[in-house]
Amino acid sequence: MRPMLATLTETVPPGPEWVHEVKWDGMRILGRDVTVAFPELVPLADLFDDMLLDGEVVSFVDGRPSFAALADRMHVADARKAARAAAARPVTFVVFDVVRLLGQDLTTQPWSARRALLEQLDLEGPRWQVPATHDDGEGLLAATAEQGLEGIVSKRRSSPYAPGRRSPDWLKRPHRDTLSVVVGGWRPETGGNRLGSVLVGRPGEGGWEFVGRVGAGLAGRAGAGLLTRLRPLERAASPFAGPVPREDAEGTTWIEPEVVLDVASLGRSGGGRLRQPSYQRVRSDLTAADLLETTDG
Repeated sequence: MRPMLATLTETVPPGPEWVHEVKWDGMRILGRDVTVAFPELVPLADLFDDMLLDGEVVSFVDGRPSFAALADRMHVADARKAARAAAARPVTFVVFDVVRLLGQDLTTQPWSARRALLEQLDLEGPRWQVPATHDDGEGLLAATAEQGLEGIVSKRRSSPYAPGRRSPDWLKRPHRDTLSVVVGGWRPETGGNRLGSVLVGRPGEGGWEFVGRVGAGLAGRAGAGLLTRLRPLERAASPFAGPVPREDAEGTTWIEPEVVLDVASLGRSGGGRLRQPSYQRVRSDLTAADLLETTDG
């Protein structure tokens, strides 16, 4: 079963029909076999017969979720290596939904009924927990911002569980950081000539450091206008100081690093790439030279 997905929102929905949860900076594992990668979670499977939970695997560092720390363990396929990692830096499974129990499909039940059942299961354990829910969404949003957490998810109390669907009954409001970056290349839409994404960089040792590919927010006029700026700047080779991954470089038209953009993201991964970046605007008031002189954008 594929997990239900939340829709991005800019505002927190008000009213008693909504409930709010912390958005954890982790990895959804519903529908995946992660037995080898996370052996510390295996005992959870023995608590109840035919139990299917939704939640996130989270790596806490100094009390806060760290996606970079989690990334080091996501793809471990060697059982002995995974066991050593689990002993040194164990993860926690943060449970927020139950979709099947004792052979009964619960997906058609409202969120409120599933949540009541989840709390009755008493799943507090050494490496798993059921976090609290909150009625005050704006208050939770402010608190998560103050604590440096990823954001919040708002859920309609009456909503069923929709496997594999991005539903308006679940709304996510992340805290996104805005960063100024320079464009070093662009790629067309699949099967078309319109702008699909741009390759961006930040000042690094020896020149521009590639920090990722940005496609979100470039549909329609925003992408067309940006492409008009980029076409006259074409060059033969990459402007980035280090190698660009093949999957990003393939099909890219390289350009002189002159156009500066603001992008919003959820910070950087352990490899230094922007997480879920989205285009915000062209910074006509900033030049590439300005970025080289300061790193705060």
